[in-house]
Amino acid sequence: MSRPPRPSAQETGNDPALAGLEARLGHVFTNRAHLVLALTHISSVTGYQGAKARIRSYQRLEFLGDHVLGLVVSDMLFRTLPNAEEGDLSRGLAELVCEAACAEVAQAMGIGAFIRLGAGEERSGGRERPAILADIAEAVLAAVYLDGGFPAAEALVERFWGPRLKRLGQHARDPKTALQEWAQARGLPPPHYKLVARSGPDHNPEFRILVEIPGHDGVEGTGTSKQNAQKVAAAAFLERVKA
Repeated sequence: MSRPPRPSAQETGNDPALAGLEARLGHVFTNRAHLVLALTHISSVTGYQGAKARIRSYQRLEFLGDHVLGLVVSDMLFRTLPNAEEGDLSRGLAELVCEAACAEVAQAMGIGAFIRLGAGEERSGGRERPAILADIAEAVLAAVYLDGGFPAAEALVERFWGPRLKRLGQHARDPKTALQEWAQARGLPPPHYKLVARSGPDHNPEFRILVEIPGHDGVEGTGTSKQNAQKVAAAAFLERVKA
């Protein structure tokens, strides 16, 4: 009677190379099983099918990591950008937790070489695929959260997403200022903002603003204040002329 193959050192968490990964992450795992699971793509799970296979891959951890990341980054944005409005914070959050950003973080973590892939996924370049890298970055964050608690997860986010947040803050510009500079550079009059409509109750109004510059079609934006609606309109105008 044949015996099942023994699990590899990487599968059991005893792979010495994982210590190097821990050093890059800045977290030494008490239970490396969390880290191993975070690095396990479903294509490498054998002997199981359907839901049983999925729970032996990083998918559940990716779900948890996504929400931990959203909370920590939201808190960082809230503290770092005290004058930003809700819409600005939401745009910053979307930029910092998007697939491209998380894939870049995975590369900075150096986790590509440690991903456990099936042979087919390996041949098709799964180790460099942004969607897989992004998911695993979030799964690794969840593994750190489960192993070391919220402070450890927060430290990991600050270590790898923090520099991106700083660049976001440095390059974040008021779209109204940016649009005015755009018009000035082309010898055009300053943008003109006009209230088109106001709706909703007093405690939750919505303003619709039209921004116009001679020679260009006007663009509208909506917001819960005139100022916010003007920013949305200015940002939309810039997006259109730069498209």
